[in-house]
Amino acid sequence: MIERIDAGPRMSEACIHNGIAYLAGQIPLTPDADIETQTREVLAEIDDLLAKCGSSKTRILRAQIFLADIADFAGMNRAWDAWVVPGEAPARATVEARLANPVWKVEIVVTAVV
Repeated sequence: MIERIDAGPRMSEACIHNGIAYLAGQIPLTPDADIETQTREVLAEIDDLLAKCGSSKTRILRAQIFLADIADFAGMNRAWDAWVVPGEAPARATVEARLANPVWKVEIVVTAVV
């Protein structure tokens, strides 16, 4: 059975199946912000949505990070490193991609244990 999580009007959806939470791509709230601010916003959204799913960032199995410009990797990584719990980092991939809205610098998808 698939449980669909009401993420509210701002966040992308999440689903839970067999004890695994799948969070769709989370996007920044402030389109004109720098990469670190946008990344912090997305990570805060992920924290909120994981809590709604009954999970947390220490239970993330994998993260996929999409950057509009790979030159933003260092700034994104500073925000990521400040957010992730030492010794609890999930498997992660980061790629450059054209995002759906040109003002977004980052989008993150995660899969976590509930």
